[in-house]
Amino acid sequence: MAKLFADKRAREKFLGHPLAVAGLVILCALYFVMIFAEFIAPYHYDNSDRSKSFQPPSRLHFVHEGRFSIVPVVYPKSFTFNEYFERVYVEDKTRPYKVTLFAKGDKVRLWGFVPIDRHLFGLKDAPDDARIYLFGADAVGRDLFSRIVYGSRVSLTIGFFGVMITFALGFLVGGAAGYFGGKLDWVLMRFAECFMLVPSFFLMLALRSAFPIKISSVQVYFLIVVIMSLIGWAGFARVIRGMSLSIGQRDYVTAAKALGAGHLRIIFRHILPQTMSYAIVSMTLAVPSYILGESALSLIGLGIQDPYASWGNLLSAAMHISQIQLHPWVLLPGVFIFLTVIAFNFVGDGLRDAFDPNR
Repeated sequence: MAKLFADKRAREKFLGHPLAVAGLVILCALYFVMIFAEFIAPYHYDNSDRSKSFQPPSRLHFVHEGRFSIVPVVYPKSFTFNEYFERVYVEDKTRPYKVTLFAKGDKVRLWGFVPIDRHLFGLKDAPDDARIYLFGADAVGRDLFSRIVYGSRVSLTIGFFGVMITFALGFLVGGAAGYFGGKLDWVLMRFAECFMLVPSFFLMLALRSAFPIKISSVQVYFLIVVIMSLIGWAGFARVIRGMSLSIGQRDYVTAAKALGAGHLRIIFRHILPQTMSYAIVSMTLAVPSYILGESALSLIGLGIQDPYASWGNLLSAAMHISQIQLHPWVLLPGVFIFLTVIAFNFVGDGLRDAFDPNR
């Protein structure tokens, strides 16, 4: 990315890619929300009220008692049952509560150590039975918007930590195989192909099943990072190996050898830096696969577990068609997964065009 900002031509080509710019804006917004999740979410991720199970999204009313107001109000809801024994929610318009910024709410710790009780928005002077559910509530009455915001901490960071390990392994194995060649190259590439032979999803399930099901969500998080890294490094290593073979034949590498430079110095100072343009693009395009992998594991109950939130385990509520039909807002975590994946792909395409000398 430093090359993108330093190279005027690359920067102009990237900015001339409208979808890449849009993707970058979306990612910046999502990561800003992730960083300040405790402040932006109006409630703690585990703050539940079972009497509000699957309550629909709150309606913001800008007209109250026939008068328009810039500050919207929210009416608390109660439910009754119709002749089909389905819940029918009714707003109590005699109890309006104003939506206010920097509202006082749940006591949480920003970034895990800064205690705060103010949130970006909330209801002013509202009792416990009045809540604002922008995206509706889940099965136990927890605010889905708050859980999506907290869940971004898992879904948006797991890709970065995963690609760091993947590309560290890929650089080391691919660089060594391409530079030294011979038997070492043969052994390392056959080892990489062992990982590539098994379909990635089944390999992911096999690696996950090797560990106990009932472990903490923190342990699961790091376990998923390691599993996804072990799946993705082999293909990258083979590409780096091919590039290293080509770069190792260039004159400046031969000159470095003639001057007595060590093997590690040649690999890390003269060969691997020449692969960074490809690596940056590849890393950007690889992050979505980690997000989807975590989502898949959490969706089938092998990833992050309740009450901790990730976009994958939030989407598990949408596994039954009846839930989607009765409570369509349970699909919203999937919308954020889709936006993130498509944004990373747009940014990756823009970086590929910016770094391509032939375009």
